[in-house]
Amino acid sequence: MSVTDYTPTIDTGGPAQPLLTVNHLRKYFPVRGGILGRTQAQVQAVDGVSFAVAKGETLGIVGESGCGKSTTAKLLIGLTEKDAGEIIFDGHALGERLSLKDLRRSVQMVFQDSYATLNPRMTILASVAFGARVQGLEDPEGLARKMMDRVGLDPNRFAHRYPHELSGGQRQRVNIARALAMSPRLVVLDEAVSALDKSVEAQVLNLLSDLRAEFGLTYIFISHDLNVVRYISDRILVMYLGEVVEIAPVDSIWQEQAHPYTRSLFSAMPSMDPDNRTQTPPLAGDPPNPIDPPKGCRFHTRCRFASDVCKAKTPSLAGLARNQAHQVACHLYDSTSGHPQAGQGIPA
Repeated sequence: MSVTDYTPTIDTGGPAQPLLTVNHLRKYFPVRGGILGRTQAQVQAVDGVSFAVAKGETLGIVGESGCGKSTTAKLLIGLTEKDAGEIIFDGHALGERLSLKDLRRSVQMVFQDSYATLNPRMTILASVAFGARVQGLEDPEGLARKMMDRVGLDPNRFAHRYPHELSGGQRQRVNIARALAMSPRLVVLDEAVSALDKSVEAQVLNLLSDLRAEFGLTYIFISHDLNVVRYISDRILVMYLGEVVEIAPVDSIWQEQAHPYTRSLFSAMPSMDPDNRTQTPPLAGDPPNPIDPPKGCRFHTRCRFASDVCKAKTPSLAGLARNQAHQVACHLYDSTSGHPQAGQGIPA
């Protein structure tokens, strides 16, 4: 089977096969300097990330700024070329049985800045229809009108307007319509609602949920807002300094944050109780320099449970003894790690 024979819009692997599988994905960015512009160092943006996304699932990705969330998203859609690792879409490996063009037909992305992602010289109709026209789909303008209407933008009113004539929520609906016009199976949403007012944010989240059910979509949802991620996601993946430190079903991770870093993120969430005030910062210090990350567990420089083994040995991602679907990369949960509290988890 050649690349040209592959039809990305067809479910080729059955419902049990993950729609997307990522194995040991890596991306380093060179830091150049000197008169000749030679590479002097490398920013380890994504380093050995592995996960899978089931068909029809929404995977939420969270973490501090600079942890590699957006770089991972760009690697998945081919906007950034990976250094190493494997991207498998419905059983077809990118670069082998799956071409980059076919991947971009099946995987679309909605970015954070709704204005910067639209061409200010193109009408809304032309923007939504552009991808479908480039891919050679039939009647791209008719398809664009249909998608505009589906996301709540009347084509008769908005088709010939320009991006500056729309509000932020309307522009983000345009970006969603543009993604759907390609008939994708996976949509990557990178901070897609973070720049919206709360009322508009709720409308867009409900729209995304409806579209997921209607079109059988699969989402990868990146956000800093844990409450938003909880609302829309089935599972949550936590990244720290280019690595996955925890991944679990949303209900499981909400009840128990196994990794110290995940617990710190949840502790930083604002409370609705005025009497429940945070007295001390849940996490001290800034993330280490990604050019020269710490050896062993990358979180050990900020972890109050760190021991010598954390400084020397990188923990592996493994399921908890009581819940294999809840995976964590921490020596506290590995009885063979050599940590003084190995196998006991985070102390109460």
